[in-house]
Amino acid sequence: PYYIHINQNLFLQAYLHSSDPNLVLFLDTCVASPTPHNSTAVTYDIIRNGCVRDPTYATYYSPHRHILRFKFVAFQFTWSSPVVYLRCELVVCRTYDYSSRCYQGCINRPKREASS
Repeated sequence: PYYIHINQNLFLQAYLHSSDPNLVLFLDTCVASPTPHNSTAVTYDIIRNGCVRDPTYATYYSPHRHILRFKFVAFQFTWSSPVVYLRCELVVCRTYDYSSRCYQGCINRPKREASS
């Protein structure tokens, strides 16, 4: 666990441990939840499908492609315990493979139409 006060900046870094210098990291999805399980009932999207959903989110420069740095402002779910669980999904791609997910950026998927 990592302890932080509400409204304080939370800085995170993801590091790919690999001897291959031709790999790059991409943060696809980062979701907060009041439970440690992969719950989809109550979540808060920080990033979803590469699209920033939290206005306090920001990326930071990294001198290496295999290190990803970002931050957002800490919060808690008002009706639950003060604990927030974070689940992030990262994608590893080949550098300069412009057809890979890492280079597609934000993907806004249209909502499906409800059928009768």
